[in-house]
Amino acid sequence: MSHVKVSACKKPFTFKTAAIAADKSISHRCAMFSMLAEGESVIENFLRAEDTMNSLRIVEKLGATVKDDGKIIRISSAGIQESAEILDCGNSGTGMRLFCGLLASAEGHFILTGDAYLKRRPMKRVTAPLKSIGAKLDGRQDGDLAPLSIRGASLKAFDYESKIASAQVKSAMILAALRADGTCTYREPELSRDHTERMLNGMGASISVHGLITTIKPMKKLLFPLKIRVPADPSSAFFFAVAAAITPDAIVTLEGVTFNATRIEAFKALERMGANITYDLKENVYEPIGDITVSYAPLKAITVEENISWLIDELPALAIAMACAEGRSLVKNAHELRVKESDRISTVVDNLKLCGISVDEFEDGYAVKGGTLKSAKVDSFGDHRIAMSFIIAGLRCGMEVSDLECINTSFPNFFELLSHLTKVDYED
Repeated sequence: MSHVKVSACKKPFTFKTAAIAADKSISHRCAMFSMLAEGESVIENFLRAEDTMNSLRIVEKLGATVKDDGKIIRISSAGIQESAEILDCGNSGTGMRLFCGLLASAEGHFILTGDAYLKRRPMKRVTAPLKSIGAKLDGRQDGDLAPLSIRGASLKAFDYESKIASAQVKSAMILAALRADGTCTYREPELSRDHTERMLNGMGASISVHGLITTIKPMKKLLFPLKIRVPADPSSAFFFAVAAAITPDAIVTLEGVTFNATRIEAFKALERMGANITYDLKENVYEPIGDITVSYAPLKAITVEENISWLIDELPALAIAMACAEGRSLVKNAHELRVKESDRISTVVDNLKLCGISVDEFEDGYAVKGGTLKSAKVDSFGDHRIAMSFIIAGLRCGMEVSDLECINTSFPNFFELLSHLTKVDYED
């Protein structure tokens, strides 16, 4: 599908769903971390999207046995094996950056590549710190661009201070630390998302977090296998939260979502804007999981400048809420948006301007003056979150969005759920 036309929502809706796409970040990690375990990892509700299925195919190429009955995925590994094939991460920066950390100490030679968009994304933020502890990595532009070449090596213990708050960088370094020659320390300027620490500790790793300092002891033996049901992805759920927040008298209940504090910051921002949001906790094993209900209320402008790494993926959708709010909203300290699947500062700003919204662009963010969204023809720039954000904007005013194959990388049933809210016309 290359083009979609979304009709403005004609009436309020009440929508409840347990079918939000499974968490992408956790699904990637389930595939990779199973390579560090002794025994069979059992994973329910694994996200069957292009990016995560690429990670699953990669672990197979690295020697894992993968059994998938359509509901449950079982992964057994006898250790990482050298692959004769190139390892294709597709569109996933998470996949490529975390595999760098996982493979940096594995015996053998490995090549990581991706699609045209991923080959333009910067990798030196991961390759440089890994090389500083003895990893042998290379790629185009001195290791900054894929394809990347990795030759497993002995890694040194490290005390590394990161200049950016990035869960991808932190995770890559944690994975490297598990097979380093001593205890390692990772420091970050702001606490980034913590799925890696939670999951690996649940598998028996020794990782402690004190404020902004993470300490990792190397593995003395293989970890326990995973037994996990992947929760719904709050980043995907947030599109439908915004749908309710901008549609008068609408209510949406999103079931089985992780409540991890580092993952629901965008919902907290939407609350500050005035949306009515409630949280109903159901369980808490690897992750706190429950139901989130969002109902419409008039929105007001806010400034978003703290805990940016906790809501970096949701900022494009939050920009749609800002466009519908009263006043001038401001996003600051979000330079990381420049190095996502697209330059999300420029793509958000350009598309909002096409929709008749006044926006000012800054190096590290933007200012959005709330107004009346107008129907427009916009491009996704190959970025799934830009595509879905402006499709949700179409609930307010109607919208045409092109270049939609990217949505399959993270939320394959997005349009199925959207069809419960409004009319959707597709074109190839």
